[in-house]
Amino acid sequence: MGSADSLRERWATLTRCVCDGARLMVGQGNYDTYVAHIRKTHPEQQPMTPTEFFRERQNARFGVGGRGGFRCC
Repeated sequence: MGSADSLRERWATLTRCVCDGARLMVGQGNYDTYVAHIRKTHPEQQPMTPTEFFRERQNARFGVGGRGGFRCC
């Protein structure tokens, strides 16, 4: 059997994956992943704030500004 630390690490990884999956299912990406991507691939750009990121993801999901997306009404 693995050590308690190994079990904790595996539990933390599983929890993170489940949470990330749930966010993606409802159209909300992971902000930390977004910031890491921007810093790595677009270092000259300033990342959006968490509030801006949330709003942009909501707008994309619901088709605000003619961007397609899911619309219930």
